[in-house]
Amino acid sequence: MEKVFDSNDVPARDALSAWENVTADALMPTSFKLIGTDVFCGWFSTMPLGAVQVSAMAYSSFLTRRTPKLIRASDPEILAFGVTNSGPHAIEQSRNRAALRPGELLLFESSRPFDTYADGGNILIQFPRTLLPLAARHVDHLICRPLPGDQGIGRLLTNFLTHLTDGSTSYTPHDAARLGTVGLDLVTAALAHFLERENDIPCESRQRVLYMRITSFIERHLGDTTLTAGEIAAAHHISVRSLHRLFQQHGVTVRSWIRGQRLERCRRDLADPLKRHVPIQAIAARWGFAHPADFTRAFRTLHGITPSGYRDQAHHHSTLTGTQSQVPGAPR
Repeated sequence: MEKVFDSNDVPARDALSAWENVTADALMPTSFKLIGTDVFCGWFSTMPLGAVQVSAMAYSSFLTRRTPKLIRASDPEILAFGVTNSGPHAIEQSRNRAALRPGELLLFESSRPFDTYADGGNILIQFPRTLLPLAARHVDHLICRPLPGDQGIGRLLTNFLTHLTDGSTSYTPHDAARLGTVGLDLVTAALAHFLERENDIPCESRQRVLYMRITSFIERHLGDTTLTAGEIAAAHHISVRSLHRLFQQHGVTVRSWIRGQRLERCRRDLADPLKRHVPIQAIAARWGFAHPADFTRAFRTLHGITPSGYRDQAHHHSTLTGTQSQVPGAPR
């Protein structure tokens, strides 16, 4: 994410007009009016993902209006799907009015007027409307209607957006294009689900979303030492053969993917100063390694160092730098 605006970096008297200019460039032109204060506080970050863009922002109370005049002056013809992560929000568009709670999703568009009240923060994924492989007459039914972001495909999309914007991972230009495709796939799947039109999803998108559903399911069950391919397949109503074929399309086996994720969770815990006194075998068991010797062997094969050696180096580096720095064998 690239921070393109922070009210702390501009004079207080100029903050609102600067915010208005930044959001006009990054999203769409709208007008703003402050509520209960004369000073605007907020920040705005963006991540371009090809034709898709993800934005994260936080702000003090304001009213926003996108008028027919502003639409005639500039219309990027985009859809924006957002998740509210803090504070009260309300929006009115296409004769629908929605009052949003944190964790809820909302779809709106640039080509029709809207009015909003906002105070807090949210994450948006936006894209040209022409890229959405669903009929506009169906999608229009979801404009400005609160949708659950804490369950099923809604949670998968929310988690994807939250992970993208948490700043813990860097991405290459090649990653960006791929993540844009994944983001649009998830939006398509979420909207099709809420419309009960899953059969309208293109086959390739459906397969990519299924892979994300399955990997998310596995991540939630990494600590289960009895987790099997059969259980994973059954939970997603596919055959074991189809499960293996799906992972092969991504260049991995089900078993190797699970082991890789377990090893990575262990590595993170070993490097965490707050878990310095947690026994290594307890960390291994937490992430699904029933036998300490198997964990030690797998960890040393992957990182070229024993778990205890890795932990010692990680905490030595953090002591020297005051942070959790990279140590030999850690992914960058």
